[in-house]
Amino acid sequence: MVVIQALEERILKEGTILPGEILKVGSFLNQQIDTGLLMEMGKEISVLFEKSGITKVLTIESSGIAVAFAAGFCIGVPVVFAKKHESLNLSDNLLTSRVYSYTHQKTYDIVVSGEYIAAGDKVLIVDDFLAKGNAINGLIEIVGKAGAELAGAAIAIEKGFQGGGDFLRAEGIRVESLAIIDSMSDDSLTFRR
Repeated sequence: MVVIQALEERILKEGTILPGEILKVGSFLNQQIDTGLLMEMGKEISVLFEKSGITKVLTIESSGIAVAFAAGFCIGVPVVFAKKHESLNLSDNLLTSRVYSYTHQKTYDIVVSGEYIAAGDKVLIVDDFLAKGNAINGLIEIVGKAGAELAGAAIAIEKGFQGGGDFLRAEGIRVESLAIIDSMSDDSLTFRR
């Protein structure tokens, strides 16, 4: 719980609310990373999912990678990330999904090489933000295409007022968010308790 309080304090102190319900936390989570806070977040995620039998952590590039790394390191499993663009070094066995990015107002075809997630894997999805749930749903689709089992999703910051997390929970998906923002205006925000 200490890490949750620390994360909420950093959001209040350093977060910037931008037009369009965007929360910028680049000073400690996205562009510049507070490695101590990040590793504490990874430990908290590992505790939340310690009895889940996770074999892989899955995220989407690029801002989710740091949080996923911390979680994967603390759990002791590999981290796989979905690329937003195909590249020549990917295998023929591609797992794909289409994802709309609320922040970038753009649709991406995300891809993971099938050699990195397969049947028999138990996958934890980890991301820095959860708003409407588009990225998480795309990653869930990839887990399904691989024939792997979904353990759930761990999120650093959930924008609860946008409904993505509540929708996923209603679908029976375990979602654990370290900080959930219940409301956000141009100059303030409140956390879900």
